[in-house]
This record gives sequence, structure tokens and C-alpha cells, in this order.
Amino acid sequence: MMRKNDYRKLAFMVALLTILFAYQKYTSRAKEPFPDVKFISASTAIADVSDFDPNALDKEQWIKLGFSEKQSITILKYKDILGGKFTSKEQLKKCYAISEEKFSELASFILLPEIAEGGRSKEYRNTSKKELSITGRFNPDEFSANDWLRMGFSERQAEAIIKYKNYLGGSFISKEKFRECFIISPENYSKLRPYLVLPEKTPENFRNFAKNNAVKTQIQYHAFDPNQLDIEGWKTLGFSEKQSLTIVNYRDKNLRGSFKSPEDLEKCFVISSEKFQEIKPYINIQEKQQENTDFSKTDLNTITFRQLIEFGLDEKSAGSIIGFRKKLGGFMNKQQILSTYNIDQDLVQKLISTAPLNTSNVPKYSLADAPEDWLKNHPYFKYSADKIIFYRISNPDDKKIWKLLKLKPEYEERMRLYIK
Repeated sequence: MMRKNDYRKLAFMVALLTILFAYQKYTSRAKEPFPDVKFISASTAIADVSDFDPNALDKEQWIKLGFSEKQSITILKYKDILGGKFTSKEQLKKCYAISEEKFSELASFILLPEIAEGGRSKEYRNTSKKELSITGRFNPDEFSANDWLRMGFSERQAEAIIKYKNYLGGSFISKEKFRECFIISPENYSKLRPYLVLPEKTPENFRNFAKNNAVKTQIQYHAFDPNQLDIEGWKTLGFSEKQSLTIVNYRDKNLRGSFKSPEDLEKCFVISSEKFQEIKPYINIQEKQQENTDFSKTDLNTITFRQLIEFGLDEKSAGSIIGFRKKLGGFMNKQQILSTYNIDQDLVQKLISTAPLNTSNVPKYSLADAPEDWLKNHPYFKYSADKIIFYRISNPDDKKIWKLLKLKPEYEERMRLYIK
């Protein structure tokens, strides 16, 4: 019994000591000085700013408002694009050089209406009145002022759109940037959007992109014959590679090889009216005397697309023959021409009966030394190319390679046409 009481006393003493220790620790902390509290006040308005008209500010005055020199120049350029005047706060806010935070600081001092009279700018109202004529998908970067006029915009609006594109560096960059063009109302943008050949989003390196795509200097034109220009020649006149290819195909296929007059060139759909007027004074089509081809002296390995058309073949047949000959490196016998796909058999039979075939310039190799690219791209060798390349490593002898290939006789026969 005594031991039980002793344990109870001991437990009571331990608990009492614990409470006293905790109380002492708390009271010692309470004596520590409490740190001073500093309250951070909300940001106040910009000092020394009074009401101002953004249309009256020059570069130095924009800098005094807290903008960098580059930002100030951008704002002034943006104003020029708008026709030299901001008409509302809403319009000024769209300038990408002004952040939302900065605009919020200045908004109460700006002497402009929140939005233009009537709830939208005059440009919006004018554009909405006239229905746009959209014929299909298009890249707005390739549109001239005349193209925008034909679509339904006014002359002033068309010029403003071109100025905005030039301001961006010569390209609208994305649908996002195109939408920011103040001259295009939300209603018209929603109509145009499905037809725009532009990326949806603006690239992160937009500023560098604009620099790299800056508007090019005026092209120095010289007299030229459109029948003598290849793709590179058209590119020097300011056309893109795709446009240049279209012009060459239009001339060679649709017009059978030549523009007869400047009006023929004007009809090519990738040449805008504005561009045609620029190059028209320099067009010099040389008159050529029509000479009939003597097909009895025309080599089938050098005969041209135009000459095949002249003989009477349609474009599909002529294109197939030229394409197959190019893949082969040249025909080795006339039967190969007859085996070409998509040709007029009767007319081609008449052609090969008339024209000679010279095979002296057709490249030939041995299996042991034939270039790998040639083997892999030649219509007769490409399916056996990997085997040939493998076998000749340890058997650099044509006879052994032929045995190892174990080809069907008809396949080997046509392959041997190109073997030395």
C-alpha cells in the first residue's frame, strides 16, 4: 500500500514540475519585444501626372510618363497606322507596347472617350455596312490594297490594313495579330477567320520574327520576257516560291508554253492587279517565229514537254513520259516508253516509230560500283538496292552478286539494261 501511495506522489510531482516549466517558458517569451508592424499601402497614382491628350504627346512626353524610348516610338507608329489619331481609350489600349497594368494607371488621366462615338469606331461602322465577298481560303500576307478593295473594304480601310501589316514587319504573323487590326470589326473577323491561312497563335519570338520579316525595299525592275523566266527569275521580281511555281505551270501547261501578250500574264490568279501594274511597263515578249519540229530527227531522250504537246499528246501523257524518263536517267529502248503509265498508246506508238532513240548519254554502272542513291532511286533497282549494297561488301563481283540476288528473269533483264 505504501508503494502505491509513493508512486502517486511521484507522478503528481512530475506533472506539477512540467506545468511550472511550461509556464516559465511562456512568460519568458512574452517579455521578448514584438516586432513593429509595417502596413504596405496600395499603390497610388503616378506622381506629377495630369490629364493629357495622347494625340498631342511626342516621344519625350511618352518617356516622361514612364515608357522606354522603344515603347514610345512604337506608340507613335501605332498612332500613324490608325490614321494619325487615337479616337478612344479602347483603341489606345490595344497598342501592345502599353501593358494592362500601365494602362490602368493612366486611364483616368486620358482625355479620350472610353469607346468611339456610337459604340465603335467609324471604321467599324463603315466595314459592317458592306457585305464582304470571300471566295475561299487566302493568306492575307499576299493581299494587296486592290485585293482588300475587291473583298469589300473601302480604299482608306485597305490602305490601313496594309500599313498595319507593314507595322508588324510585313506579315500578320497569326490570326491573333490579324484580329487586333482595328480596321476589322469583330463581326467581319468572325466571317474571315475560317478562311485565313495563318497560324492560330502568335509565336513567342514575335518581336524577332517581325525583325526578320521586315518589309523589303522597293524592287528594281528591268525589262524581261515572261517566257524566258524560270522559278528563280520570278522570285527576283518579288513573287514567293509557291507563286513563282504557279506562274511557270500556268505558262507551260495552261498556255502551252508561252504568254502571247501581257494580258495573258494578267489572267494568272496569283498576280494581283497591283503587282501587274508594277511590272507591266517592263514586260517585253519577244516574238518568235513558229518552227515545226522535225520529229524524225528529235531524240526521244531529249524531246521536251512542249514538243510532245506539239506532236499531239495531251499534258497527262507528255508529263508521264518526261517524268518516267527522268527517273530512269534515260530510255534504253522504245518499249520502255510504251510501258509508261497514263499515255495514249496509239499516239506514242506513232511517235516512237517516227523519232530516233540515242542511248549514248544514259548513265550505266556495274553492281559493284553503282552509287547507293542511284540504286535506291532507280525504278528497276530500288527494291533490290539494300541487298546489292550488302552483298557487294564481301563479294565485289557482279557475277556473284547476280547469283545471290536470285531475281526473276524479267526483273534481271530490265536491270541489265543499265549495267555496264
